[in-house]
Amino acid sequence: MLTLEDISSQVVSKRKAMGLCQAELALASRVSLPTLKALEQGRTTELGFSKVVRILAALGLELELQAGNLGRPTLDDLRNETGDD
Repeated sequence: MLTLEDISSQVVSKRKAMGLCQAELALASRVSLPTLKALEQGRTTELGFSKVVRILAALGLELELQAGNLGRPTLDDLRNETGDD
């Protein structure tokens, strides 16, 4: 399951890859700079859906729904169990 921490790390990586500073991304996504900083630094546990969507859109990213794994192990889980990398 995707977490806010997962989204945060993707936001930071993409922002840096695009050469944007936090202030530029905040302006482009119409969120406050403190909100963006809190997201990137993992200091928020809740963030409104519309804010997340605007931040991602400003970075050319979007959320996508997919079926859950229903408790079945992922390939990464199986590799970690066997130590096979």
